[in-house]
Amino acid sequence: MCARLGVRRTGLYFSAFFLVALLVVLVILIGKNTRSVKLDWAVGSTKASLVWIILAAAVLGWLLGIATSVVFRHRTRRRI
Repeated sequence: MCARLGVRRTGLYFSAFFLVALLVVLVILIGKNTRSVKLDWAVGSTKASLVWIILAAAVLGWLLGIATSVVFRHRTRRRI
C-alpha cells in the first residue's frame, strides 16, 4: 500500500507542476497579446482585444470538444 501512495503522490506532483506551467504560459500569452485587432464578419466588422478573441476561441473549442464527446458516447453506447 505504501508503494501505491508514492506513485499517487508523484502523479499529484506532476499534475500540479503541469497546471502551474500551463498557467505561466497563459499569463505570458495574455501579456503578449493585449493589442486591439479588427475582426471581419460576414455582415460587418468589429474591433476587439486579441486576448478576448483567443480566450473566446479556447472556450468555444473546449465546449465543442465536450459536446462531441457526449455525442460519440451516446451513439456508441451499448444498447441493453
